[in-house]
Amino acid sequence: MMERSRRPQQLALGLLFWVWLPSCLAQTTPSTATTTPATTPATATRTPQPQSERLRFRLAGYPRKHNEGRIEIFYKGEWGTICDDDFSLTNANVLCRQLGFVSATGWTHSAKYGKGQGKIWLDNVLCNGGEKSIELCKSRGWGNSDCTHDEDAGVVCKDERIPGFVDSNVIDANVVEENSVEEVRLKPVVAMAKKKMPISEGVVEVKHKDGWVQICDLGWTVKNTRVVCGMLGFPHERKVNKNFYKLYSERQKHHYHIHSVACTGTEVHLAACPLEFTKPNATTTCQGGMPAVVSCIAGPLFTQSSSLKKKMKTATNLRLKGGAKIGEGRVEVLKDNEWGTVCDDRWSLQSASVVCRELGFGSAKEALTGARMGQGMGPIYMNEVKCLGHERSIWNCPYKNITAEDCKHMEDAGVRCNIPYMGVETSIRITGGRTRYEGRVEVMGTDSNGTRSWGLICGEDWGTKEAMVACRQLGLGYANHGMKETWYWDSSNVTEMILSGVKCSGNEMMLSQCQHHKTVTCQRAAAKFAAGVICSETASDLVLNAPLVQQTVYIEDRPLHMLYCAAEEDCLSKSAASANWPYGHRRLLRFSSQIHNIGRADFRPKAGRHSWVWHACHGHYHSMDIFTHYDLLSANGSKVAEGHKASFCLEDTDCDEGVSKRYECANFGEQGITVGCWDLYRHDIDCQWIDITDVKPGNYILQIVINPNFEVAESDFTNNAMKCNCKYDGHRIWLHNCHIGDAFSEEAERRFEKYPGQLNNQIS
Repeated sequence: MMERSRRPQQLALGLLFWVWLPSCLAQTTPSTATTTPATTPATATRTPQPQSERLRFRLAGYPRKHNEGRIEIFYKGEWGTICDDDFSLTNANVLCRQLGFVSATGWTHSAKYGKGQGKIWLDNVLCNGGEKSIELCKSRGWGNSDCTHDEDAGVVCKDERIPGFVDSNVIDANVVEENSVEEVRLKPVVAMAKKKMPISEGVVEVKHKDGWVQICDLGWTVKNTRVVCGMLGFPHERKVNKNFYKLYSERQKHHYHIHSVACTGTEVHLAACPLEFTKPNATTTCQGGMPAVVSCIAGPLFTQSSSLKKKMKTATNLRLKGGAKIGEGRVEVLKDNEWGTVCDDRWSLQSASVVCRELGFGSAKEALTGARMGQGMGPIYMNEVKCLGHERSIWNCPYKNITAEDCKHMEDAGVRCNIPYMGVETSIRITGGRTRYEGRVEVMGTDSNGTRSWGLICGEDWGTKEAMVACRQLGLGYANHGMKETWYWDSSNVTEMILSGVKCSGNEMMLSQCQHHKTVTCQRAAAKFAAGVICSETASDLVLNAPLVQQTVYIEDRPLHMLYCAAEEDCLSKSAASANWPYGHRRLLRFSSQIHNIGRADFRPKAGRHSWVWHACHGHYHSMDIFTHYDLLSANGSKVAEGHKASFCLEDTDCDEGVSKRYECANFGEQGITVGCWDLYRHDIDCQWIDITDVKPGNYILQIVINPNFEVAESDFTNNAMKCNCKYDGHRIWLHNCHIGDAFSEEAERRFEKYPGQLNNQIS
């Protein structure tokens, strides 16, 4: 074995990312089943036979992103590492696929992510690239190694998941095969409590084999309660009436599986606490004690009592953006009245849990790095956040201020929080689709006799926002399309319309929270006109570059003889029709628009290219009838001028470093905006203006709205609008305070709307 330079030991903490694959899935092929002749027993290289037990894999170590780390294998009840001798990109490809990524982009040697502990399970691994499991690659055999942990191998996987691969539930805990704590519930004992959602009080029970067992409460502390409440989606705990439960307990038979729990209160899961399990042959009584009972306080979103909601303080300087489900998203913090993001360096489950609890959720299920919830815009305020887990706010945690070199938005941190089980998915289903992500929407209804049955939703008013709520309620991610007709998904015997006039804001947890008709009114009541959805795990997110609009604005008096194309495409105000063509001119407010896709899926026009419209004047196809609104508003919000409801050709003008262009309008090319790219409409192209010929001097608001009719689904519509204060003196124009619709605090937005206008031409 070659000697190589040793790296200093690094702290091998952080998130653990593990998955399992049944070994039986990996079939031995004739080419890999042969044993390579060995020169000596110590250097023998052979192909291990598939194991009967299932292997688990995880990425570990620090510092690292979610798609890289020291590779560890769980085998024979113990986690271990792989030695870097003979390691290659081919080996890394096999391992990344087993972790659920499409491929590897690199590998590391010499314990780059810190030294592991325990066994070194594999050494001299040689894969040919086609193996379904690392165990089918040639190696020295399980546990046969002459390495130390200074030589632990790591992998860097491409940040793209294999479609349909089950994502891991990341918890920072050692996995104990025999006595694992994976599922915990509260068992209510009061009849009324059993019917209310969420269940926030009851006996703590742990899933064990095929049943549920209890925990002895001797030595049980409020810190243990905090951890249990957190993992069940509750931010806070409260005292419980033990006397009531003691009377109940005396009449019940109990099975105690755990007799001691010693949480510190900062753990995100009970499995991360020191636990003592009852020995198989020991008595299962809890002498002098009873089953552990906890009572939790639900966050405002999950509290039915309006009086309790008023008492609860919700964070006003913290929010989640871009997530498909309640309790997940990119972390954004408010500073100096402007929202910004958090860099993912040293981002941990403890820091993520502080964010989750502050927002009224439980502890963190996952701490996301690498802009997994899309990239933000604007400032990055915090880096290397190091919460311990007990802080009331992320602002109470140690952190570093950002310098220009520290972070980019591709490193924005995100979270997935534990939320209480509400059972919302039991009252909705989709049928008839080609995959589980699409189909006709059916909801559970109750008739006047109290009979519950499935029914359809009228498709007349159904759109993208309604589909967003349906997909969220189904637990299927983002909406891709909201379908008004579903005759092609007619596979159910459900034919009755029971819901119509559904109108959602897009933020609701379930369809029943949206507005709808009291009595069903549907002109096209046949089942083929029922509403449907296509859901997706990813979505695009368009954002306008606000500073560029402010920097490029100017006025042009353009001769009418140069505006025939623009008139044909309805880019001028109505008074242009009565102008003395081709003499005279129109006064145009011009600016550049740079539209970024900061989401996790390409932005594609809804219509297929067969229905795109050719515009001879401008010489390209228009893939969307309405892509952007340009409006000039008075102080009270009424329109004084509007730009063409821009029907553009969509393409990648330029992209972030390392991202390739995919879409180009020329030669009937595919249209769209790639993730990490932007479409630039320069100030000097036709229709990139507002016709202000008839506008009087004064103070106004310039408003630009992308995708205004929600024609194409996005992960977040709140950032589609941009506003600027505008001063026009009849000859010149000034823009100031340009910002994305949700970039300012509520207070700053109120000041913006009440802005009296510039007293002079000096823009501060």
